[in-house]
Amino acid sequence: MRRTVVRGFGAVRRVVGIVGAIGLLGAMVACGSDDGKAADGPDLGLIKAGTLRIGTLTDAPPNVYVKDGKFTGFDNDLITAVAAKLNLKPEFVGTDFSALLSQVNGGQFDLGSSSITVTEARKKTVAFSNGYDFGYLGLNTTKDSGITTFDQLSGKRVVVVQGTVQDDYATQKNLNPVRVPNYNAALGQLKAGTADAWVSPAEIGEKMAKEQGGGTVILAAKELSDAPMAFAVAKSNDKLREAVNKALDEVIADGTWTKLVEQYYPGRAVPANFKPGSGSAKFATPKA
Repeated sequence: MRRTVVRGFGAVRRVVGIVGAIGLLGAMVACGSDDGKAADGPDLGLIKAGTLRIGTLTDAPPNVYVKDGKFTGFDNDLITAVAAKLNLKPEFVGTDFSALLSQVNGGQFDLGSSSITVTEARKKTVAFSNGYDFGYLGLNTTKDSGITTFDQLSGKRVVVVQGTVQDDYATQKNLNPVRVPNYNAALGQLKAGTADAWVSPAEIGEKMAKEQGGGTVILAAKELSDAPMAFAVAKSNDKLREAVNKALDEVIADGTWTKLVEQYYPGRAVPANFKPGSGSAKFATPKA
């Protein structure tokens, strides 16, 4: 009986040892997981840890577009650089501009990237990062239209992309605009002769006129917007907005912002009163 008890006690001791080893291993694994989480930085309220899911457009060069199957353009290359500062992997998804802001605030995207002009109306739906670019209101038409200024649009058939500040402009001017879902559709109306003019973001309208306008579409005029462009984030996610603002200043200071401006908007002068980001980051003035 004594031998049996001893053997039984030894078996129990071995079991306890095994359990202890498993417990220690579990603790080591848990510790490793915590270390990995810490390496990813603070919790930014992302849809997927380590990934920045970005809603954008596919047809608005040079700002946001797809080339050779890759999302690119000034805005998207800039947010890619921002994501790198945050140790996040950017994941771009194409959408229509009219739905973008509600999709961001509804949690479908972590961030919206699409040369979004900051307006008081839009602030009711989303929060914005610091401004990273300025823009011009553009007037696209055809060579033979005779339209050369915005003042000539009354009574004309004017096309705009739904939900944009160009849509707001046309509405405020009582132009009764024709609304389309994207920039290709707007350009198509001009080329087909079903619209007299397109109120566009000037950089996009000018580039598309040269590359896809078939020689008939031109940018006839433009005027500077008084509001900056910024990335959109959900109103509930202050942590992400603050992190993006910090990283944005970093890519301004390290020269990335200037490099991208020169790449996508060669020769474009920066208004004297425009300071990208928080305004405190020093940057080299792009070559005009």
